[in-house]
Amino acid sequence: MNSAHNYGNGDASFQAAGGETGIFTLVNAFFDRMGSDERFATIWHMHPDDKAVSRDKLARFLCGWLGGPRLYNEKYGAIGIPRVHAHLPIATAERDQWLTCMSETVDEQPFAPEFKTYLMEQLFVPAEAVRRRCSS
Repeated sequence: MNSAHNYGNGDASFQAAGGETGIFTLVNAFFDRMGSDERFATIWHMHPDDKAVSRDKLARFLCGWLGGPRLYNEKYGAIGIPRVHAHLPIATAERDQWLTCMSETVDEQPFAPEFKTYLMEQLFVPAEAVRRRCSS
């Protein structure tokens, strides 16, 4: 936990990400990057052709995961990140594609530098859990 900013406590991370608007902006930029950069083609093609629901699910998940409103649960119900990805062939390469795409997108957001670092450190945890579940 970053004690100077209390990321991870209450809604501090949600607020640092710009609330719902900032998170939806991040997710849309993330999917735009994923779809326009060949380095991310593998993970892009793991999503349905119509990415609207995938965008919505990720943004809603991140809102709650970062301490804001539990928008994913309100619309889609409970989520188990590794379980919902278990049908996909996600190994180290796919995990790293996702993390690289997200990191580059996070870097372009108007977030505090400390929050960018914190966010990527935190996102590694579910990304690795998905890799472990899917590659076992």
